[in-house]
Amino acid sequence: MKFLCTGAELPDNSSRGFDLDGRKLLAVRRAGQVYVYLNRCPHRGVPLEWRPNEFLDPSASLIQCATHGALFLIESGECVAGPCAGQSLAALESREDEQGIWVEQHR
Repeated sequence: MKFLCTGAELPDNSSRGFDLDGRKLLAVRRAGQVYVYLNRCPHRGVPLEWRPNEFLDPSASLIQCATHGALFLIESGECVAGPCAGQSLAALESREDEQGIWVEQHR
């Protein structure tokens, strides 16, 4: 497992981007739970964020691709609207402890 950040660096209903060993990742915290995905839209393979660390739609309830507006469920990464509907973001196994958030290195 590789260290991503402290728990305080990812408040509830927020997102952050990371570059971990050359892989671009995004992490979202919702209702106290952390979800980590590869930062790659399944439609065109482009990064998702609008601006650095901004991956969520205006309501902070869905992950949104800045390129085509595709919407993804935070809890599963499934695309529910847009050109890649039915596809999903690639989830990474993660855990959180008193030190912070950790993510599995290999997929």
